[in-house]
Amino acid sequence: MKQSQITYWCHEVIRSQAQKNGIYIDATMGNGNDTLFLCELAEGSGEVFAFDIQEKAIEATKELLETNKVSTKYHLILDGHENMNDYVHEAVDVICFNFGYLPGGDHKIATKASTSIVAIEKGLQLLKSGGMMCLCVYSGGDTGFEEKDSILNYLKELAPRQYTVIVNQYFNRGNNPPIPIFIFKK
Repeated sequence: MKQSQITYWCHEVIRSQAQKNGIYIDATMGNGNDTLFLCELAEGSGEVFAFDIQEKAIEATKELLETNKVSTKYHLILDGHENMNDYVHEAVDVICFNFGYLPGGDHKIATKASTSIVAIEKGLQLLKSGGMMCLCVYSGGDTGFEEKDSILNYLKELAPRQYTVIVNQYFNRGNNPPIPIFIFKK
């Protein structure tokens, strides 16, 4: 049986849809697992841009990439995801987000609705036609529900002729399970 962890599932959907050797963004680097996954998609000729506001995330991701001997061109950027367009100036194939806080990090440092919506908007502008965005939305507990509600309200208003938005849910789990969301740009 395959894993049902949200990141595993999201990686499988991305792998089934994304072109290899492209340009990819990990908008919320965290411990680097999405960055490593995107580097594998990028193979030798693609490129990955990864963002986080915590030095701890940069260090953990750099160590993970070095341990796995990643040779893909990547950029680990200490800046908020809402500034991604300052660093990426070409059409992007895939963008990954994990909203919430750094696993194992300070729960007081978490993504916020105000910057997350801006980041999604800028990401959609950078996303090429046929590209996709994956959002893993964690809520409840330390992070509250404001960001989740703001993201869902924003996505509901996206033009259906430009985007397909698929919102999934863990139907039989309590305790505010994460919400995996996929956006496909037409």
